[in-house]
Amino acid sequence: MYRTNRRHFLTTTAALFSAPLPSFAQETPTPARRPISKRSMWATWDARVTPPNYDPATSNPWDLHPRFLPQRVVANAGLVPGDIHVDAVARYLYHIQDDGTAMRYGVAIARGDLYEPGIYNIKRKARWPIWTPTASMIEREPNVYGPFADGMDGGPTNPLGSRALYLYEGSRDTYLRIHGTPQPRSIGSRASSGCVRMVMAHIIDLHAQVSTGSTAYLYPPENAVTAPSEFDLT
Repeated sequence: MYRTNRRHFLTTTAALFSAPLPSFAQETPTPARRPISKRSMWATWDARVTPPNYDPATSNPWDLHPRFLPQRVVANAGLVPGDIHVDAVARYLYHIQDDGTAMRYGVAIARGDLYEPGIYNIKRKARWPIWTPTASMIEREPNVYGPFADGMDGGPTNPLGSRALYLYEGSRDTYLRIHGTPQPRSIGSRASSGCVRMVMAHIIDLHAQVSTGSTAYLYPPENAVTAPSEFDLT
């Protein structure tokens, strides 16, 4: 009896454990899909975020305060044409022109202590950029940014909007951007996680005029030291 039971046990055991492992245990994890920006859609998206009969100085479907619409103003003497200056107090961005003027745009800046004043090099430009939140953004607000940890495709709902200028310190990407936003009514406020926001139609114009290698000056906000007087553009 013992031998019969033992033989039965061994036979049954072999049947239980000789089958191949389930397929899921042998599969290699599928890598996350990399975000993309469909070049074939860029012109369509540009048209979607640009008002009909667009006039930068008067078109205002976003209901912005009129002072945040693009205006040509006189620049202070000695400023380098092509450079950008961001007045964080007035919420203006100035792009210096060759003729001693500047194009002025309304912007939103970062909330709280996330705004980082400094002098940066514009090392890269992008149309309808992809976006990936930084590790610090995910750590700070996991419910908001965690779902996008693998990145988001370019497009009208992307947080970087229609265009982006990438700010560097030397060869180091600071992850700070001057970019469009799908939330145009945030212009004039402190709203972002570190970047400078613009209306999408406005930054389409600016992006076409800015050259890589230009310098971007981001001045302190109202709760910090006042910007140097030689760069007082208000």
